[in-house]
Amino acid sequence: MIRTYKYKLYKTKKDKHIHDVINISGIIYNHCIALHKRYYKLYRKHLNKFQLQKHLTKLKGREKYSFWKKVPSQSIQDITVRIDNAYKKFFDYAKGKSKLRVSPPSFKAVRKYKSYTLKGKVGYKLDKNTVSLNGYKYKFWLSRPIDGTIKTVIVKRDSIGDFYICITLEKEDLKYNVATGESVGIDFGLKTFLTLSDKSEIQSPLYHLKNLTKQKRLNRNLSKKKKGSNSRKRAKIQLAKLHIKTANQRRDYFHKLSNDLANKYNNIFIEDLNMKAMQMMWGRKISDLAFSEFVNILEYKANVTKIDRFFPSSKTCSNCGTVKKDLDLKVRVYKCDTCNFEIDRDLNASINIKRVGTSTLAGEVVRATSVA
Repeated sequence: MIRTYKYKLYKTKKDKHIHDVINISGIIYNHCIALHKRYYKLYRKHLNKFQLQKHLTKLKGREKYSFWKKVPSQSIQDITVRIDNAYKKFFDYAKGKSKLRVSPPSFKAVRKYKSYTLKGKVGYKLDKNTVSLNGYKYKFWLSRPIDGTIKTVIVKRDSIGDFYICITLEKEDLKYNVATGESVGIDFGLKTFLTLSDKSEIQSPLYHLKNLTKQKRLNRNLSKKKKGSNSRKRAKIQLAKLHIKTANQRRDYFHKLSNDLANKYNNIFIEDLNMKAMQMMWGRKISDLAFSEFVNILEYKANVTKIDRFFPSSKTCSNCGTVKKDLDLKVRVYKCDTCNFEIDRDLNASINIKRVGTSTLAGEVVRATSVA
């Protein structure tokens, strides 16, 4: 089981050295993108990551690029691997091998570049609540014990200049000791965040929507400031802090909700959501609901089983199994034409999700009985 813990570093004058390493990583990233574009323009081929790594090693030996040596070699390798994977996904989409729409990686502003990665046990040293990076020691708040085999350490910078270390650990699989004997199916919705098969509903707090008025005001305030001025920098930090606060509020709510569900139910059944398609259709609303983030948190706290995303949970009658071919999203009450059964659309879907999920655990296959 892989888990990532995030710790905040205390502010110190030595932070400048981390700023430098992340900025140089951004320069190297943009250099790699430029090389990829140039290579493809000349040869109409994808640049191999091993060729790129060999080329970057030679460049570090030149005086012009000697400042690149501040960045650990494994971090540079990680940059080339991420770019290589991104290009492969793009070419798979371009060739029709993948339906997921992907754009090629593009240049990034160095000031917006976020992090660099250290793998294994090289490039850092951890001692209780102290981490050594590039010969400098930094203290962090040890909010939870580091209880596993360290796989990677990511040094991250947020939009207001604070630093974090994200430690990825390999741990033994958790054994869930919940013994309530209860199982539940969950349907995600736009109006109601979660509809459970036991008829309970959970509303989303929609923190982004609540903070939207303040966000608009800060955006207007930022747009009025002169570019390059200190007042603009302060206005930019205020806006960034609001975005961070919104994300933290949402994450805190998700952790509390997932704890409640994990303590109440032995098995939780959900749909395998197509987040990309949902975001393209409903935009900011889906980003504010953040289904994907909630599912990621729930999965490592409870026994979660996902059912096939193509199963027509909303269109299937939970009473007799009849499937409606056409069911408009605006119709919020499901009425079966075969047995005249009426039920809330989302509750109907959650009951079907639980039925299919339970059958999946038992090794059975559930199919619709007929089509209306």
